Amino acid sequence: MTSSASTFERRFVRSSDRACCAGVCAGLADYFGFNLKVTRVLAVIGFMMNPPLAALIYVAIVVLVPARPTRVSEPKVDPRFRQSLRSSPSQTMADVRGRFRSLDRRLAALEKYVTSSRYSLDREFKNLQDQ
Repeated sequence: MTSSASTFERRFVRSSDRACCAGVCAGLADYFGFNLKVTRVLAVIGFMMNPPLAALIYVAIVVLVPARPTRVSEPKVDPRFRQSLRSSPSQTMADVRGRFRSLDRRLAALEKYVTSSRYSLDREFKNLQDQ
């Protein structure tokens, strides 16, 4: 498996699995991290405001943008994480960095305890209690 196959490639494709008509709104929602229902409501509003232009854009997207292959499975990624990453990447990465710092501190504390004489003493007391 190559590194490009293991990472999620961000491409605009029509989503045929959640498609209502041709998958354009679902593809837009996936690409930008929007809610699908909100995207569809905005599309309907666009069709009401200027039907010829909206229809032309919709048909152009259907013709020019490929549909996502249904046989290829996406990597197992939490959809809420992907949506938050697309909407505010800097905040999401700051949260991830904070989590890793917290884990690093906990691991350092655990290593310090295991390598201390206190750990040996606690282990000897536990062995005495078990006997």
